[in-house]
Amino acid sequence: MKTSEVIYKGELSTTAVHLKSKQEIITDAPIDNNGKGEAFSPTDLLATSLGCCMLTVMGIVAKRHTINMDGTKVEILKVMADSPRRVSEIHIDIFFPKNHYSQKEKELLERTALACPVAKSLHPDIKQKNRFHF
Repeated sequence: MKTSEVIYKGELSTTAVHLKSKQEIITDAPIDNNGKGEAFSPTDLLATSLGCCMLTVMGIVAKRHTINMDGTKVEILKVMADSPRRVSEIHIDIFFPKNHYSQKEKELLERTALACPVAKSLHPDIKQKNRFHF
């Protein structure tokens, strides 16, 4: 089964539909690339996917080990390069709630986040700068 369908709506905007759930994501070109910047750009989604993936796999491991990480937040900064225009860096800051994580739990969560499928799928030229705040 196909994962998604994307329709060009005009004016540099698209609508992506997750075929199983029918959930939609709208994209718009960023202001610095002829767009209005009224929604996620495709490169914003790339960077955001890294943060979502890290949270998801950490959540799987946390559940397995009965570690409460509810409320954990990821802040993402995407850095663009020119010639060619591409994502050159993704900065990820992960803020955990003020639980009393053991050193072993912290290391487990960090290792898990860094090994997420999106992190391992990105081209090695894209610098991933990760900081964990416990």
